[in-house]
Amino acid sequence: MDRKNFKYFDVIMAVFVAVLLISNIASTKILVFWKFTFDGGTLLFPLSYIFGDILTEVYGYKRSRKVIWTGFFCAGLMSLVLFVVNILPPASDWPYQEAFNNILGLAPRIVLASLIAYFAGEFSNSYILAKIKIWMAGKKLWIRTILSTLVGELVDTSFFILIAFYGTLPNELLLTIFVSNYVFKCGVEILFTPITYRAVNFLKKNENEDFYDYDTNFNPFSLK
Repeated sequence: MDRKNFKYFDVIMAVFVAVLLISNIASTKILVFWKFTFDGGTLLFPLSYIFGDILTEVYGYKRSRKVIWTGFFCAGLMSLVLFVVNILPPASDWPYQEAFNNILGLAPRIVLASLIAYFAGEFSNSYILAKIKIWMAGKKLWIRTILSTLVGELVDTSFFILIAFYGTLPNELLLTIFVSNYVFKCGVEILFTPITYRAVNFLKKNENEDFYDYDTNFNPFSLK
């Protein structure tokens, strides 16, 4: 990979990782918003796919892969720290261990679910977007952002709901959460399409980059 001095790449990566970590913690609460029932992380998590679209569209799959792996390891570290803190004995005069365990004690399972779902969903999203960009010669950005999100979010939501909540919530509620999550996430992506267009155009102009993955190795584990 060539080494270019991008002005905004590191900032986008930092915000992307922040969105992922905050979403993992927020996912410990199941909430109702209008007609939707979903985990709290759903309010913010769709932004990670928007950032993923922007990263792949402007900087290419290889650089997007770097960001996805960075988020993966940061979420794993957060999960490990929360697990260790939870199992260590609390101070004798600290009365909140039960509350901590009830909320953040779920975090390791939720983060495990998020890591697997995130890995599969984000790489599916980036792969499909990069391929469609080549097939369509860079035209009609909205088609590839929406189609890649429909597939990526389907993969992500399916893995996350099953791993995070199966056996702890009634199956009927799981189905309700799945439908609500998927519809809400994809709806956010579609509604944010004009903003995605503006962000992509701004970055392409100011970064002087519009990468096409003609010779890219799409193996998510590749270091090249």
